[in-house]
Amino acid sequence: MSTTSTQFDQVIERCRALFEKKAFDYGTAWRILRLSSLTDQLFIKAQRIRGLQTNAESKIAEGEEDEFIGIINYAVMALIQSELPLVDQPDLSPEQALELYDAKVEECKSLMLDKNHDYGEAWREMRVSSLTDLILQKLHRIKQIEDHQGKTLVSEGIGANYQDILNYAVFAMIHLTNS
Repeated sequence: MSTTSTQFDQVIERCRALFEKKAFDYGTAWRILRLSSLTDQLFIKAQRIRGLQTNAESKIAEGEEDEFIGIINYAVMALIQSELPLVDQPDLSPEQALELYDAKVEECKSLMLDKNHDYGEAWREMRVSSLTDLILQKLHRIKQIEDHQGKTLVSEGIGANYQDILNYAVFAMIHLTNS
């Protein structure tokens, strides 16, 4: 499992570097987005990946890896947003956003390591297309929970689903970079 931990860190390093550059370019403009808007952005990214996996032709230069990086970064934003009040103006400095980014990623990594222990790294035998489908399934679950104003009877909350999405996207990136 130490390999998985190292590979997780390598993927996140790449994602964080892009997040940091975009924070420099755009600040934290994403802070004005409602959680449902972030869910929809994640959905668009996941649908695009599914399209790349099923269509013979692509008209946009960005490939699966770029979109999975987007999913990871949007999932982190969603995890941050889920714990902060909605604002009309960006209220975080890029440095604060990066601190929150690191904390959310660390929570996801801890969850991943625990699940990886219990599931025996079963994800290593999965296809990237299956991980994409699981991400889409989680997004449909989140949308349902959002439609119910966050109320669930027996299900995990929205945060747990965002964490799973991030971890599935990391697994997909590991597969893509090692193939």
